Amino acid sequence: MTIEIMAFPRAQQGTGASRRLRATGRVPGVVYGADKAAQAVELDHQALLRHLKMEAFHASILDMTVDGGKEQVLLRDFQMHPWKPQVLHVDFQRVDKNRKIHMRVPLHFVNADICPGVKVGGGVVQHVMNDIEIQCLPDDLPEFIEVDVRELQLGHSIHVTELALPKGVEATPKLKHDNPSVVTVQVPKEIVIEEEVAAPVTEITGQAPAEAEAAAEAVPGEKKEPEKKEPEKKEAAKKE
Repeated sequence: MTIEIMAFPRAQQGTGASRRLRATGRVPGVVYGADKAAQAVELDHQALLRHLKMEAFHASILDMTVDGGKEQVLLRDFQMHPWKPQVLHVDFQRVDKNRKIHMRVPLHFVNADICPGVKVGGGVVQHVMNDIEIQCLPDDLPEFIEVDVRELQLGHSIHVTELALPKGVEATPKLKHDNPSVVTVQVPKEIVIEEEVAAPVTEITGQAPAEAEAAAEAVPGEKKEPEKKEPEKKEAAKKE
């Protein structure tokens, strides 16, 4: 999937200039990298906002046209207004086809509804990670990485080193060393809590022990005789 974006050279810089630029429906940005000087650019706000809503825009090589020339870039950062749907600034990095890039790529989980842990064990698939940081050459960059959980059993997990990564793509060294869980299947917490707090029940009466004992005392013909106690007066006479 090829995503094309249009940018224009930006002459004026600074806080005041950027504020005035945003008022005209433009977004200030910068393009850097590939052993070239950083270039200040501006982009159409509405077009950029639409692109930012696309998952692929965040993890794909983009074809940027600037001042009649084309170059390939990656989205590296963007800042949003605290409460308005407004992009304040955006950063792009130029791509060198001969250098490996580090990129965070989304994970797509498939076959969750047919895995044994869910279908047989009654568990729930829990996504520990929703994206993963990888390294590869620009031409090998995938839009996403598919995680197949069809064989996942209840209480089991899939770790980073168990992912089927595309050719030429590998997890970053830190991720491979730590090897965290990506997805797991666990019993829902509500069920576990309910089982832990349930009161023990007798097999015969179907009542909790305290209730069963109270019911037994109420059965006719099985009244317990009260303990006999000597009157207090007699006890006092003996002492005298």
